[in-house]
Amino acid sequence: MLTRHLKSHSVVKRHVCRFCGKGFNDTFDLKRHMRTHTGIRPYKCDLCEKAFTQRCSLESHLKKIHNVHQNYAYRERRAKIFVCEECGFTANQGDTYLLHIRDHHPMSPVLCKYLRKHTSFQNKTGMLLFPRPV
Repeated sequence: MLTRHLKSHSVVKRHVCRFCGKGFNDTFDLKRHMRTHTGIRPYKCDLCEKAFTQRCSLESHLKKIHNVHQNYAYRERRAKIFVCEECGFTANQGDTYLLHIRDHHPMSPVLCKYLRKHTSFQNKTGMLLFPRPV
């Protein structure tokens, strides 16, 4: 976290918003910022119709509006949510998310990055995620 924080003080911003030109040193920060332009709000309140761009905003809402307190142990990890930044689709599992990207956004940079990173295109169940060329 310290390394990530120290990057925020760098004058050079490696990741630039394509909508407004604002620069970020971390891809996570850029992704979170982009939601202000796309309107994607993946963190939905189960008690009302509100939705948020960030998990911490949802947790704050739950506490202030619905008096629901989240009790997490020190350094306890919350359940990961996979968010399609193109359409707002959310999934609790990476395989479900990748299948969505493959089926709905086949030209997505996320898919290209995944394909470059993994030499085997099969998931844990052995199901072929990406058809091999004939």
